[in-house]
Amino acid sequence: MELLRFQQACLAFGTHPILDHVDFSLFSGERVCLVGRNGAGKSSFLKLLTGQQNLDDGQIVVNTGVVLSRLEQDPPAKMEMKIADFIREGAGDLAQIAQQFYTLSENLDGASDADYRLFEQLQAQMDTRDGWGLESRVADLCQQFDMNPDASLATLSGGWLRKAALARALAARPDILLLDEPTNHLDVAAIQWLEQFLLNFSGAIIFISHDRAFIRALASRIIDLDRGQLTSHPGNYQEYLDRKQKMLEDEQQHNALFDKKLADEEVWIRQGIKARRTRNEGRVRALKALRRERAERVETLGKVDFNIEQADRSGKLVFETKAISCGFNGKTVIDKLDLLVMRGDRIALVGPNGVGKSTLIKLLLGDYKHDSGEIKRGTNIEVAYFDQHRIALDLEATVQDNVAEGKQEIMQNGKSRHVLSYLQDFLFPPARARTPVKALSGGEKNRLLLAKLFARPSNLLILDEPTNDLDVETLELLEDILQQYQGTVLLVSHDREFVNNTVTSSLLFAGQGKIIEIAGGYDDVIAYQQRNQTTAAVQKVTKNSPPTVEQTPVQASVSSAKKLSYKEKRELEELPALIEQLETQLAALQFTVNDAEFFKQGGEQTQSTLNQLQHTESKLAQAYARWEELDA
Repeated sequence: MELLRFQQACLAFGTHPILDHVDFSLFSGERVCLVGRNGAGKSSFLKLLTGQQNLDDGQIVVNTGVVLSRLEQDPPAKMEMKIADFIREGAGDLAQIAQQFYTLSENLDGASDADYRLFEQLQAQMDTRDGWGLESRVADLCQQFDMNPDASLATLSGGWLRKAALARALAARPDILLLDEPTNHLDVAAIQWLEQFLLNFSGAIIFISHDRAFIRALASRIIDLDRGQLTSHPGNYQEYLDRKQKMLEDEQQHNALFDKKLADEEVWIRQGIKARRTRNEGRVRALKALRRERAERVETLGKVDFNIEQADRSGKLVFETKAISCGFNGKTVIDKLDLLVMRGDRIALVGPNGVGKSTLIKLLLGDYKHDSGEIKRGTNIEVAYFDQHRIALDLEATVQDNVAEGKQEIMQNGKSRHVLSYLQDFLFPPARARTPVKALSGGEKNRLLLAKLFARPSNLLILDEPTNDLDVETLELLEDILQQYQGTVLLVSHDREFVNNTVTSSLLFAGQGKIIEIAGGYDDVIAYQQRNQTTAAVQKVTKNSPPTVEQTPVQASVSSAKKLSYKEKRELEELPALIEQLETQLAALQFTVNDAEFFKQGGEQTQSTLNQLQHTESKLAQAYARWEELDA
């Protein structure tokens, strides 16, 4: 069923077209990903649907009774408000109606006729809009999201604030859920939870994301916003990338032929007096039409083209720690860590929010003091630090002044270069370079911070969530640059694909201060965790088995189960074979999922395999539990 549609929709800011006579329809159950370059107008598209922005021309038709709800790009501010009250506000004016109704109902004794009439009106609205179920809905959402309804928003971390905002968006029971960069500020575990939650959501979804693994797992259709045109691409993300590349190549070919024809006609019109006497007036009109068409052509945006200004090489040793420990308020954050970081290493710090990744970076740089152990720092280290909160940017200053600090020239590769020319490599044209930073989008601010960092020599890059808000093309180019970088990289990122494509090893923060070094990227971390879970389950079963060497597990189990029924004895005898079979299936599925090509498949195919993996893990855990139960 069609839920909404755009009809010849037009929107522009100045001379910059956002939507140019666009048609679009959304149907029940669709999960549509809106992609496009930073500044293409993706957030404006969502604002049109929520009424925060109006069209210049055309119309948006939303079916009667369809409810839309939006998850904002930034998490809510920390404030002294109960989580339940915050979620309840997501129901809009219904929450106010319910509050007014319950307040009035407590004070009906001696109420005026006007109060009674208002009470009846409010009661009618509560009946019509199911206001009676609002409180139970809020309680169910708190339980589903594992949040204490009486806790304050001020006590929540960024990831939990994001969850609270999603619960708030669901309070209105939307038919269409609008999500603007939903994975920002979430750790990997929270992203995977969100993926599963949205896959089970019964309504339609329109979401903006640059997290390629998230898009592959969730999207059933891609819509591409490019220079005012909206193109629909059914199917998975990889198919969209292939079609998009072909479209751009065809467009480039068409433009080249068009420009050649226009150049030939311009030569003809200037041939002189003889040509003017014999020229065809129809051909002249056609030339004028060609000129108009060329003037109206919206050129494709260029690609970001940046290079990192590299300092002289650091010493071969960058950092070495010996049994360092650090804690705050009685809580151990890092416990006896031995770590060796050599020049050229590219290391990802992996783990949930708040586990101590930033603390380790501060310890290595000397910004924090450790409680015990020893830290040795190498020589000639020049640090470039990308901070996810962008504190290095002056929001009131212009783009140009943030990079050049009021000067007109910067030094790059030993040569002087005008700052406006340098900024064009980062897709900031001169007019945009003179704009205050506070007027930029989130992606543009991140791109500016990269421009500021890469203009200065460095041999140690520390990147804290550099992928937030960046478009996919910039992400891919940043991956290439980091792979060519001759210095050392420490990376904190929850973008699984970005980590896989850039690092040589990972530090897994396993909790309770334990940090484990693993060769490879995020997929290798997952494989390590799965191996550990399987080993731990086997050890748990083995621990409860009789200690005699001569008996097999089956024999030991049967001999210790004299009080079991015949059926239970048979079940106990068959369980080892079942467990072995499930472990073989699980190993095969894990091998498939860990393959580098796995997430390049269609969303349905990958999700089916992931569901099968989860189902097999669950069956294996149940089989172990049953074996323990019968064996005891």
